[in-house]
Amino acid sequence: MKQAVAHLKSLREFIDALTAIGEIQQIDTEVDWNMELGAIIRRSYDLKAPAPLFTNITDYQDSGFRVLGAPGALSGPEHRLARIALALGLPADASGQQIVEALADARAKPGIPPVVVDRADAPCKQNVKLGDEIDLFAFPTPKLHGNDGGRYIQTYGMNIVKTPDGSWTNWSINRMMIHDRNTLACLIPGPQHLGIIRSKWTEVGKPMPIALAIGVEPGLPWVGGMPIPEGEDETHFLGALFGEGLELVPAETVDLLVPATAEIVIEGHIALDETVMEGPFNEFPGYNATEASLKQVFHVSAITYRDGAIQPTVAAGPPVEEDHTIIGTTSAAEILYLLRQAGLPISSAWYNFEAAVHWLTLAVKQDWHETTGLGSHELVDQIAKIIFTGKPSVNAPKILVVEDDVDITNLDEVVWAFATRSHPDIDRGEFHYPPAISDQLAVYLSPEESHSFKAGKVIYNCLLADHFPAGRRPIKGSFENGWPEEIQQRVLDRWQEYGYR
Repeated sequence: MKQAVAHLKSLREFIDALTAIGEIQQIDTEVDWNMELGAIIRRSYDLKAPAPLFTNITDYQDSGFRVLGAPGALSGPEHRLARIALALGLPADASGQQIVEALADARAKPGIPPVVVDRADAPCKQNVKLGDEIDLFAFPTPKLHGNDGGRYIQTYGMNIVKTPDGSWTNWSINRMMIHDRNTLACLIPGPQHLGIIRSKWTEVGKPMPIALAIGVEPGLPWVGGMPIPEGEDETHFLGALFGEGLELVPAETVDLLVPATAEIVIEGHIALDETVMEGPFNEFPGYNATEASLKQVFHVSAITYRDGAIQPTVAAGPPVEEDHTIIGTTSAAEILYLLRQAGLPISSAWYNFEAAVHWLTLAVKQDWHETTGLGSHELVDQIAKIIFTGKPSVNAPKILVVEDDVDITNLDEVVWAFATRSHPDIDRGEFHYPPAISDQLAVYLSPEESHSFKAGKVIYNCLLADHFPAGRRPIKGSFENGWPEEIQQRVLDRWQEYGYR
């Protein structure tokens, strides 16, 4: 198992690490912030090309500001998960299962709280704008998609809030659109932790203090997308992963700590009952958005930023982009941790990114039937009881359960196992469960389901162990299983001799 090896403490260190392995494409040609920049990011997703770093943006050539696209997307075949792995302190060639294991292992460790550093040691304080100096349009925030309702400055930053009594600080990612020079329109879904904390401020009749940190150290967006339990601080978990506390510094105008190395920090309050129009904006299910709606207002009281600030940006849409990599990787890790805590024989968990976080696959140890004495329906019911309770349920509408002879990070193998092992009979091959907490954006949901954040769930049973006597279970006829080892080795040794490159 590859453990965390390097704590990259700033976005700039992350860019340097990606540059070293050929995963940054610096673009010095002038690029328009109005849609062209977003289209380049989208194209880079489709080609699994290096992350584009824009240095020459229309109307902002003299600012020194830059935009980094696709900061958490997939890379080419040599190191497909490099942006994820490096962000979480692992080698660039770490596998999906190794990444999930590292996150799940850290969940079992005591959290390590952040370290507060002096203001003079915090790069995010190099420039401070207050009052009439505040202008959100000073940064080259792109209009990403052709149908967007505005310019989205928050697609990959951290929303930092805490409860009125100070007992819980939450770090999350929710989109924010620039409304005017000193206000933002914010998506704050009620069931999410950001919405839960906002409701507590509403109960006491006060606007919610908030800080938006953009261009944070690379691990933070990943824990921000992880469904850890209510009341737990994401920075403490990331401290456990790296074995040291994150460096934070007090904000200027709100009682919050913000990342010392952040590129941009926007401070202010969410108004009690004020709304403005927000959207449309494409989201992770992968379809063009067409509707705008009233959203909460963020009144900005301060902006601090680094010299030559770099703004990371995500052009959400069809797989694979950061919504899929972040939510999929971290949700799989949390679910793996919870299932193991419950004593279930789970080998690994993975969201196949191509399914846009609508499809979770679980691998069960091949001897699960002998060690537990359970049938597959009983085991699946125990899995459902854990996953469909609380926040992990949000992005788990459809689950496949297979034995771990299948590499669940390989979509080809998952599709093969699903097609050949899940019985079409509803009583054996798929088990349906009552409505539970759900994301509201899936296009198949009814308006009632979307507004209630609740929908039905299904688990597809692809387990074989309880259907065959010992020694008679079907074995995958793969290269590894179908030929003697000496034949396998001969073929591998002579592969180029056969004429293959």
